[in-house]
Amino acid sequence: MAELPDENRATELRNTVVDQLKEGGWITSPTIEAAMRKVPRHLAVPEASLEDAYSTYNAVITQKDEQGNHTSSVSAPQVQAMQLEQADIRPGDNVVEYGTNGPNAAYIAELVGDTGQVTTVDIDAGAAARAAHFLAETGYSRVRVLTADASGGVPEHAPYDAIVVTVGAWDIPPAWREQLSEGGRLVVPLRIRTLTRTYGFVRQGDQLVSSSAHVCGFVPMQGEDAHDEQLLLLGDGVSLRFDDGPTVDPSLLDGVLSTPRAETWTGVTVGRTENIGTLQMYLATMAPGFCIMSVDLDSKTAVVEPSNKGFSMAAVRGPNFAYVLVRRTPDDKNVEYGVHAFGPDGASFAEEIADCIRAWGKKHRGGPGPRVAIYPAGTPDDQIPGDRVIDKKHSRISVSWSAT
Repeated sequence: MAELPDENRATELRNTVVDQLKEGGWITSPTIEAAMRKVPRHLAVPEASLEDAYSTYNAVITQKDEQGNHTSSVSAPQVQAMQLEQADIRPGDNVVEYGTNGPNAAYIAELVGDTGQVTTVDIDAGAAARAAHFLAETGYSRVRVLTADASGGVPEHAPYDAIVVTVGAWDIPPAWREQLSEGGRLVVPLRIRTLTRTYGFVRQGDQLVSSSAHVCGFVPMQGEDAHDEQLLLLGDGVSLRFDDGPTVDPSLLDGVLSTPRAETWTGVTVGRTENIGTLQMYLATMAPGFCIMSVDLDSKTAVVEPSNKGFSMAAVRGPNFAYVLVRRTPDDKNVEYGVHAFGPDGASFAEEIADCIRAWGKKHRGGPGPRVAIYPAGTPDDQIPGDRVIDKKHSRISVSWSAT
C-alpha cells in the first residue's frame, strides 16, 4: 500500500511555490493566486515526491514513448501560472483546454466559478483517464473530460471565451479560431521557425492578434496536426534543424565545412542574465534560412566552435552557412555576439547575419518583441501587413517589428 502524502507538508510546499511565483511576477491576479493555493496538484502525480510535484519551475513527466521522448506531463507551476495570466479567465467563462492531466483544468474551474464551464481534452486516453480520476478525487467532477484529437476542436460546447493549449503546436487549426468567440482569448505554445513561445491571442474577426508572448517548452502536439522538424547533417557531428525543411538544395552545402571559416564580431554585448528571447525571434524571422545548429558532444570538429553545442542560432543561404556565438568581454561582465560562416561567400554572409544582430541591438533590444497575427490560409498578401509572412498548413502568420 502506497504511503499517503503528508497533507500539511503538501500545503506548505504549495504555498511556497505560489509565494515564489508572486515574487517573480508570474502571478499577479488574486484569483489565480487563490486557485493555485487551493488545488492539491500532488494528487495528480502520486508517483512523484511532494518536492517534485511542487517544483516551481519543473514539469513532472507522466508518460514517455519507446524512444524515451516525453509524450505527457503535468506542466511546471510557473508555466501554468504564466498561461493562466495570459488567458485572463473570468467568472462565468466557457473554457476549453487542449492537453490535459488534471491540475490545470482544476485551476480553470476555480477561475470560471459555478456559473462557468470547463472542458479538457487529450488525444491520449491514458492522460484523459488520469485527469478524470484526479478531478473526481478533488471535487471538480463538473469539468468535462474528453478523449479526442484537438485539431477539430470541440464544436458541441462552443463558442469559447478562452482556449488554453498545453501542448506545443506548429499551426493553428481553423477550428480553434472558429470556435472562439469574438474578443475571446487563445493561449497556445506556437512554434515559429523552430522557436516556441506561449502566445496570448485575441480574436478580431478572422484574425488572431498577439497580446503577449513568453519563452517556453512543451510536449509536442500529436494527431492530425503534428509536425516534425527536419534535420540536415553537415558532417563532423554538425546538424541543422529546420522548421519546414532546408530553404536551399541541401546538396549545395556538401563540403561547406571544408571551406575557409570567416569570422566577424558585432560589437553588440549583453549581460549574462539578460533576456535574449527577442534576439532569437528577430533572427528567426528576419535572417535568411534560419535554423538551429547542434554539434555532437563527442564531435572533434576543429572548425565549428559553438558556445553551446546543443543550441546555436544559425542560417543558410545558397552554398553558405553561418552560426552565432559569443565571447566574453575583457571585463568578464558581458558577452559579445559574433558570427562564423563558411562557403564561397562566407565573409559577406557573416556580415549579413552580424548586421541582423546589430539591427536588433539598435532597434528592438529591451522591447516587447514582435506583433504576431494569424490569418487563415489563402488570405491575399495585400491584406497581411508586416515585416515577414510565414505560411503554414492552415495559417499565414504575420510578424511585425516596431522599433523601441
